[in-house]
Amino acid sequence: MEEEQLKIFDENRTPIGTAARSEVHKKGLWHETFHCWIVSEQDGQSYLYLQIRSPLKKDYPNLLDITAAGHLLAHEDAKDGVREMEEEIGIQVEIEELIHLGVFHYEMNNGDILDKEFAHTFLYKKTMDFKEFHLQEEEVAGIVSTKLADFYDLWQGRKELIEVNGFELNSRGEKIKIHRKVGRENFAPHPISYYKRLIQAFKEKV
Repeated sequence: MEEEQLKIFDENRTPIGTAARSEVHKKGLWHETFHCWIVSEQDGQSYLYLQIRSPLKKDYPNLLDITAAGHLLAHEDAKDGVREMEEEIGIQVEIEELIHLGVFHYEMNNGDILDKEFAHTFLYKKTMDFKEFHLQEEEVAGIVSTKLADFYDLWQGRKELIEVNGFELNSRGEKIKIHRKVGRENFAPHPISYYKRLIQAFKEKV
């Protein structure tokens, strides 16, 4: 099976060609991704939905992450990234329903992967219920929500732990309710600058 080809860029976001996904991460080549965060209004409060990355993932297994996200292929642009919503979490949505928060550029380095992204970042505001999520098990192991204000407090240093509620899939694919406290170490290691810019964008749009 031929490996996915991604469009690559210089640091100024000027296209310079294409490369295989493995090469992009091995060499630390700039590429584009799609990020979508779901915020739901319930009982007068805003809640942020987070995915739990599958234990099968090579990078950052079992950690909390963006509600839905993925790489844009060489022939795609930002609007095509909306497919990740249906593929990963079973939510069908049109790009026009999303709020564009901007293109966030950042780097992540875990030793094996050097990830340099131009992330087309979106917000989906909708009252949701956990039963609406249908997960791609090889990618996503569960969905949880947390109060948006608590998420702010965590990443702005006012709290060390916050509560999350939701479900994980067991070995039979059944949804098991979970309730736990988590800290920064339980999240995929996007740089603090990413979270701070995200929070600023949320405060302007939510």
